[in-house]
Amino acid sequence: MNDSEEWVVWNGSLGVLDQARMGRVEEAPSGRIAWLAAPYDVVGPFSLDELENFGRVRFGACLVMSRRIWKADQDKLRSETRERLWALAMGVNAPNDASAHRARLELPPWGALTAAEINAAFRRLAKTVHPDAGGRHDDYIRLTEARDALLERATSMN
Repeated sequence: MNDSEEWVVWNGSLGVLDQARMGRVEEAPSGRIAWLAAPYDVVGPFSLDELENFGRVRFGACLVMSRRIWKADQDKLRSETRERLWALAMGVNAPNDASAHRARLELPPWGALTAAEINAAFRRLAKTVHPDAGGRHDDYIRLTEARDALLERATSMN
């Protein structure tokens, strides 16, 4: 990691885009954790290893990502924000209890999901999160719980 490298910060709930440098970095038993530099020093702690390995990390309503990831995903992220803001303006709220599960599976925060979409996201992430692939057992359990909760919700809505 280059100390002067800037990361893209996208707040999808507000549709705000900015850039920030890495602030404080600490070693933890689970790997390196980091915070962004001021004025975004409230963004953290998050896994710096995850950010460097996957090019993005979610922190609350923010996505911190590389410029390459932003260039590839910006149209989709902006579209999701427009849809969410439109839904809020129309008085339609997405279920809040599913938002953490959607984030864990890196699924869009709003809109209907099919069982196939949920399972595909699970399989994609399980390839790196599963303990047999070098991942952590606790992370795999949380991924499985998120999949199961979203599948239960998807089948109950049909």
